[in-house]
Order: sequence, then C-alpha cells, then structure tokens
Amino acid sequence: MNRDSESAGSQRSSKHGRILHWAKIIGLGLVGVVLVLACAGAAYQWIAHSRDMRLNPPPGQLVDVGGYRMHLYCIGQGSPTVVLESGLGDSWLPWYKVQPTIAQFTRVCSYDRAGLGWSDPSPHPRTSKVIAEELHTLLHTAGMAGPFVLVGHSFGGMNVRMYARLFPAEVAGVVLVDSVHPDQQRRRTPEQMRAIAAFLRVLGLQADTIPFGISRLMGWCGNGPAEIRPMLRTVECRMGPWREHVAEEGSFEESAEQARAAGPLGSIPLVVLSHDPEKLYPVPGRSPRPAKEFNPLWEEFQSELALLSTNGSRVIATGSGHYIQYDRPDLVIEAVKKLVAPGPGR
Repeated sequence: MNRDSESAGSQRSSKHGRILHWAKIIGLGLVGVVLVLACAGAAYQWIAHSRDMRLNPPPGQLVDVGGYRMHLYCIGQGSPTVVLESGLGDSWLPWYKVQPTIAQFTRVCSYDRAGLGWSDPSPHPRTSKVIAEELHTLLHTAGMAGPFVLVGHSFGGMNVRMYARLFPAEVAGVVLVDSVHPDQQRRRTPEQMRAIAAFLRVLGLQADTIPFGISRLMGWCGNGPAEIRPMLRTVECRMGPWREHVAEEGSFEESAEQARAAGPLGSIPLVVLSHDPEKLYPVPGRSPRPAKEFNPLWEEFQSELALLSTNGSRVIATGSGHYIQYDRPDLVIEAVKKLVAPGPGR
C-alpha cells in the first residue's frame, strides 16, 4: 500500500508539474502576443500621426507666448477683430463653417488654447483666468490690437467673460454660443454628476489607449464633420489634447468661481445664442432622461446670461443642438455681424 501510494503521489506530482510547465509556456506566449500587439499598435500610431502632421500642417502661425507656442489663425480685413474661443477640449476647427464668412466683412481669428490643436502645452493652470491672460498675450504678441468682438462657445463662454473682465477697454462686444453657466455644476442632480464622472473615466481610459493606436483604430478620436475629419484626426488622436481636456474639466469649478467673481459686462453689447430647447443637451455620458430634465435648467441659465449686459439680447437656435456653429452657422454669423456693424441707436 505504501509503495502504491508513493507511486500515485509521484504520478500526481508529475502531472501537476506538467500542468505548471504548460501554464508557464502559455502565460509567456500570451505576454509575448500582448507585447507584439502593443509594439505594432505603437508603430501604427507613430506612422499615422507622422503622416497626419505632414499632410495637415497648422493653417495659421505659431506664436511664442513665453517659452511655448500657440496657434493663431487669422483671415480677412477690418475692425473690430472677431476672436473665436472654442469649447472644452476643442481646437479652432469647430469654427470652420463660420470663420470664412465672417472674414468677408471683418478680420476674424480663431486659435488653439495651450495643449490643444497645434498649440504647445502650457505650464500654467487651465482656468478661465489663465486662459484669458494667455489669449491676451497671444493676440498682442502677434500684433493684434483691439477692439475685439469675443465669441465663446460652451466652456469658452466663461473664458471670454474673463477676458472682458480683465481687459474691458479692448472688448467691443461678446457673443455667447450656448455658453456654460458658472452655477451649472452646483445645480446638477446626483444622477447627472454620476454620469459625468463615468464619462471622465471613459475619457481617461480612451486617453490611455492613444499611444497604442487603439483610439485611432476604434474611431474614438478624430470624429466630426467629414470636411474637417483629417485635421481632427491630426490634432485629436494624440495624448496632449486628452490631457488638456481632462485638465480643463478638472479646473471647471475654479473657472466657474472666477466667472462668478467677474460680475456683469456692464453695457458691452452682448448676444446669447442658445440651442433649441426641444433638442437634448448633449453632454457625453449622460442618458437622455437626465438630459431632458436638465434642459429647463439650461433655459434658465441662458436667460440669466442675457442679463449680464444692459445691452444684451438672446436668440434661440431653432433646430440646433449644442454646437450651434455646426447646426446653425448662419445665426452665429448674424450675431457677429450685428456687433461688428451695429445699426442706429446701438
């Protein structure tokens, strides 16, 4: 019995050893496959990004603003100069439909905030006050003198409000394009906050896949209108803009506090463009139900924004979602024209 037990134990030990041996081989094989795929993905990302940068150079000029460069794109002639400020995490590209038409009646500039588009990252915090100061440095270093008509979309609305607060003598008018309101974070429901937190986690996960080409391959970056999709891939399918997006989102409440402290715009001419209340406010990560619940609150916020100036007005962009410059560029152009060439009594 002892001899049989020893034999059975030896067989079990031998079988266990073979299982461990093959498990190690399979494990090492899987690790090897992962490493090969990671290297292949990294090579794909490098080749694709190099090709994109070669085929889609920045259309404007790169201006040194103190150790880092920012991209400024100006066309047209005339005064006042219109300055287009994009929303959270966006380059200048969302203005592609409105900038050429505005250039037909005055000078118009779009730009990439530091870390976005073709601009270098900034060593400074990503708050509205810092962004407004960087824009001021960019414009004046490039030789652009006021007055300016400032056009801010979404998060960009708080940035142009800060610019008007810091440099009021340079501002001839303000257009807020479905601008955020400083109090909107405070008024969101727990469900909405959880949805936004989930979106940020997804954003971080997608950012982590950028170096291995997964986001590019899956179409998680560089989406948008077909006319500008190659340029969108060039500026979005890399790590920098994703880091900047997260940094701007993380500084949102500080930016909101700065916008609150900035106060009203006095008598600076103001036009507030708001998306169609029948459309869902498209905050990524939020389900349709809370979006519908948020629209009445958004309407309230938009009405309050129109009261920032004693010379303010509001326009509802019928048929448009949050990106009015995509859905109703005619309304953005008309609002700008109204402030560039005001009629009698304005």
